Amino acid sequence: MPEKNGIKQHGLDQAWFAALLIVLVIFLAGLLIAGERFAPAQPPKVRPVRDDVGFCWQAASMKTLVDYLASQEKESFDSRGLVAAISPHDDYLYAGRLYYPLFNLIRTREAVIFGVTHGTVRNEIKGLDSLLILDDYELWPGVLKPVEISPLRSYLKAHLKADYFTVNNRAHELEHSIEALIPFLQYFNPEIKITPIMVAPMPLEKMKEIAADLSRVITAYMKENKLQPGRDIFFLISADGNHYGKDFNNLAFGEGQEAWEKALTFDRNLIASYLTGRLDDGKIAGLTGELWGQAYLDYKNSYWCGKYSIPFGLLTVQRVMERSTGRQTRGSLIRFSDTYSEGVLPLKKIGLGTTAPFSLRHWVSFCSVAYYLD
Repeated sequence: MPEKNGIKQHGLDQAWFAALLIVLVIFLAGLLIAGERFAPAQPPKVRPVRDDVGFCWQAASMKTLVDYLASQEKESFDSRGLVAAISPHDDYLYAGRLYYPLFNLIRTREAVIFGVTHGTVRNEIKGLDSLLILDDYELWPGVLKPVEISPLRSYLKAHLKADYFTVNNRAHELEHSIEALIPFLQYFNPEIKITPIMVAPMPLEKMKEIAADLSRVITAYMKENKLQPGRDIFFLISADGNHYGKDFNNLAFGEGQEAWEKALTFDRNLIASYLTGRLDDGKIAGLTGELWGQAYLDYKNSYWCGKYSIPFGLLTVQRVMERSTGRQTRGSLIRFSDTYSEGVLPLKKIGLGTTAPFSLRHWVSFCSVAYYLD
């Protein structure tokens, strides 16, 4: 009898232990769930600022800059039918007179920004060739507040052919050509959302191949979301022009004042011949013939850092407009200049500076070109 009672007691002890274990597991699970519920939310992943000298990231400083540029502006430009543009990405104190009249025209909900893949990026990250570079940051820096990413970026990742793009946050951290456009874009469009796309070096036929698929995907996104080009979605191409002088080892037209004048004439003719008027594949091919050497990685008579972003961006814009509206696209020059001509804007103590000198040994040209439905 004592043995049976002992067995019974042992069974009760096991049952109590099992019950206690279940209660403990439930208690710990509850703590885990409560901890997750009340744990502080992780901050969104924000792409860091690359250039806090040449570009403006303070609202008050931006207002001072824009007010000054507005007070000096003597020309007016048409915004009707505006759907895309080429913008410089040089320092605001050099190129402010080119940024302002362009971005003052743009009123839109979201923007696709085609940026350069500068040598700084390609020197650190190998293999960036014949593709587009996307990112996965949740926000980008802005001058009024952080800038949200358009749903188009996820749509591209889901629908664009996989071998046409890569996702690389480090590449976007190193590159400054896209962030340069954001303060002006957001100042005039406070709720703007963006899709940043870096364009890597690639031959013309590859550009056409990728642009065809990209335009297909963008047009589908526009139709699904009932977006109109210009009003709802805008296309920006970031590009500076020629980098000329001894400092760049670029002396195609010689040295001194006469060489500067010849190089500017070359750029003006290039803009008139290939960047303005009605867009077509022949013009874009002609542009690459002037900007590239024998191969797409080579240079010819000028060092345009937009040698890939411009032709690829224009191929894409042309195809998106044809698909979405059935209309052609026409380019109109807003302004052309260079750092040697412009010098530095007379604005002091507003948090802006210059990241490079200007002289006949070292100057950069730039243009702002507007593209309209034709």
